Amino acid sequence: MMKLKKWIVLAVVLVLFYYIFIVNILVTLSIIATLYIVFKIYKMYARNRLKKISSSKELFRVSELGLFIALVAKVAKADGRVQELEAQLIGMMFDDISGVFPEKEKTRIILKDIFNEEKEKDGDTKEIAKSLNLLLGRSKLKRRQFVEFLIQLAFVDNGITSDEDKVLREIVTELKITSNEYMAMLSKFENMKKNKLQSMSLTQAYKVLGVNENDDISIVKKTYRKLVRQYHPDIIKSQDKDEAYIEESTAKTQEINQAYEIIKEAKKS
Repeated sequence: MMKLKKWIVLAVVLVLFYYIFIVNILVTLSIIATLYIVFKIYKMYARNRLKKISSSKELFRVSELGLFIALVAKVAKADGRVQELEAQLIGMMFDDISGVFPEKEKTRIILKDIFNEEKEKDGDTKEIAKSLNLLLGRSKLKRRQFVEFLIQLAFVDNGITSDEDKVLREIVTELKITSNEYMAMLSKFENMKKNKLQSMSLTQAYKVLGVNENDDISIVKKTYRKLVRQYHPDIIKSQDKDEAYIEESTAKTQEINQAYEIIKEAKKS
């Protein structure tokens, strides 16, 4: 009788062991394999989708990124002309966006064409923002990220002008961002600027850029451009970062720009 009970207990233990370990492992491996296949399919879909979008300017123009670039053009040209640092940041934005597409150079040309064409048009800002709003669906985060990039662009060349503010307000209205939310975003940029950009001495300017007083202006300019490229807000990478990322990147870009302007003026005299 005792032997029978031992065999029963052993059988139960083996069955439990089988279900707890062997079956669970098989289930786990099956789940992992399924997730891997789904991930591969999604990557293939995303790659094909990107390839399709970048196959023509017309398709790209009506995509989220195409509409965003059109709004970038409106904000950049709002105060009459595209400033040097604005142009540099826009060029870097083209690099950031085109970098995720299969045909990078072709995509960059499309982005540049859309920007240049929209820069010359007037009166269609609301319609573009309205179209972007429809594509964004319920994503509040994406709306905020797009608007913060536009604010950053307007802000980086010594603050937002009244014309830039007017264009930005048209955009945020169509993107269903309230006036209070917009003002809160502006305040964060203002506060960041005050914290970072106190009266900077020439010595501090050299330290910020990491150059020496005896360095030629060509070396200073090369270093300046390298730092701006390093610290500028990246619209693609920002998807994985918190809201403070854009503000901090903008403040750092402004600090680098101020240092460069101080050194440039000192080199003239």
